[in-house]
Amino acid sequence: MSGPGDPPEGTPDSGPGSGGSEEEYRSVVFDESFVKAARLQEFSAQERIGDHSPAVRRLPVLRRGLTRQAVILVVLIVIAFGTAVYMGVRSPYRTTPAVRNTEPLRMTVIPLAPTGRVPGSDSVHELYEHSPAARFKYAARAIDLPADPKATAHFSDSQVVTALTTAKDYLVDSSLDPDVLTRGAVRPVRMLIDPQQLPQFDQSVNRPVTDGRHAATGWLVRFDPSQAALADSRIRVRGALHVAETDADTLEVTSDHTFVYALRPVDKGDKKAADGDGKPKASLFTVRRSMHFRFDRQDLRNHQTELLVSYVQAGPLACSSDAAGYLHPLLAGQSAKQGGPAGTDPYATDSATALCGALAPDAQPHV
Repeated sequence: MSGPGDPPEGTPDSGPGSGGSEEEYRSVVFDESFVKAARLQEFSAQERIGDHSPAVRRLPVLRRGLTRQAVILVVLIVIAFGTAVYMGVRSPYRTTPAVRNTEPLRMTVIPLAPTGRVPGSDSVHELYEHSPAARFKYAARAIDLPADPKATAHFSDSQVVTALTTAKDYLVDSSLDPDVLTRGAVRPVRMLIDPQQLPQFDQSVNRPVTDGRHAATGWLVRFDPSQAALADSRIRVRGALHVAETDADTLEVTSDHTFVYALRPVDKGDKKAADGDGKPKASLFTVRRSMHFRFDRQDLRNHQTELLVSYVQAGPLACSSDAAGYLHPLLAGQSAKQGGPAGTDPYATDSATALCGALAPDAQPHV
């Protein structure tokens, strides 16, 4: 007969009093870690009284760090990167950057002395029209780049154009900029020079000497500002640029240009140089510059150049004139006390060899 608390059918096997049930759940241990890991948590009695909320709440999932797949991926990336670095260091095909060897600029400045008085005129146009510069172009437009420059074996056409353009910019800033010509400015030119040559450039400008290395006039054209001023900013120019590859890392540009300047005295100066109204007459001054530029790949990136050779013929100048710091031109009506050993024409294509030459009469305007 069943007990008073037992159902008529007896205790079911799945009931709480079932021996089989105890055996089934005996292995489950609800320790503290198990409880804390549960994603469902029952509200307390106080919480259920104060708020009609569900009996349980869902806890946020705690992220316990990277998954195994993520850890494996990170390890593989580190191994691959380390292998690449190791192979790059050990590779027999690794190229060593070439050591840059910048040479000092070699320069020659040759004064050209007139054989008589320097011709002058009230009209700059008349001076030019009666001189060999009559058909010259003027200003920066006269310095033309070669037509359709081509790529070389190791340099692209854009790199060749960059070398030519930088050489042209140097010629414009050092030969045509009025601030450089008559106001003593040097910064526009300095910015285009390879940094390894800047000490030589700075010494040439600050302490010029005639030693073939440190004449300011070997780097740029500038007139004594206390003596001469530009009578016309449209400087006449004629010449050419040529580019060639010398090795796998170097381009070289050569230039040969004749610049013709119209100058007036800063004050009235010699009365023989003035007209009837006392206005100073203008005269022409000619500078022929043969330059040799070198470019490595860093120079091309920086829009800078290394100067190798500067060969200058300038006149009318007195042979006794110190042309290291400034050019001291002989102006209209003036003459040189001494002439040179032979007539030298800066408009001709041959090169002068004397340290002082005589300015050929045909190189002067006939007015």
